[in-house]
Amino acid sequence: MKTLTANGQPIAAKLPCTIEEFLVAQNLLPRSVVVEHNGEAVAPSEFSRRELKAGDRLEIVKIVAGG
Repeated sequence: MKTLTANGQPIAAKLPCTIEEFLVAQNLLPRSVVVEHNGEAVAPSEFSRRELKAGDRLEIVKIVAGG
């Protein structure tokens, strides 16, 4: 296990992995979040192709529907 930072907290993860694999491991639905990887917004279509490495930084925001 290696470490990356998600929302300011260090998280141990099996790296390298894709953003999609990381989200699923964190019990998050990939289509219900917005992700920034190392300061760059990532389109949901890229989640399965963007690889995470030790030391990377993620900001993950859950999308909440309401009216």
